[in-house]
Amino acid sequence: MNRTTFTNPDTQAIWRPDVTVASIVARDGRFLLVEEVVRGELVLNQPAGHLEPNESLIQAARRETLEETGWDIELTDLVGVYQWVNLDNDSHFLRFTFAAKLLRHDPQRDLDAGIVRALWLTRDEIAAERARLRSPMVLRCVDDWVAGKRLSLDAVVSLLADTGTR
Repeated sequence: MNRTTFTNPDTQAIWRPDVTVASIVARDGRFLLVEEVVRGELVLNQPAGHLEPNESLIQAARRETLEETGWDIELTDLVGVYQWVNLDNDSHFLRFTFAAKLLRHDPQRDLDAGIVRALWLTRDEIAAERARLRSPMVLRCVDDWVAGKRLSLDAVVSLLADTGTR
């Protein structure tokens, strides 16, 4: 299909946050996290990452979880949309966090660069590791999930051509 790219010279001056996705996956009172190296530090995060061009938010969340943990998931709900500024480097993030259920695991899958391992922690274990959390969004998203905050996936709409998904 022939696609035309439109460019607008004025868009260079428009500020844009990093758009990220994350998945909250719970099993037996524990949450799926990743331990990863970021700027030389070992941190904890949900399976999460950046939205890529021509990818829906739902596709991005499933892809990131698989790439970082080896788990295929099915998204069930939108937990929330979170805005955060990392004051250390003035990075701005807009994070879409989804609830998900497990489908299958590939323990032989190579994980993304920087990922040390996937692990399962309780909410209290996550809170006890507050100093190692990649951002305050990690615990906040878990707490929102525990509190039952959920929106239908119908709230997330993708109008991308040829995706066949929301």
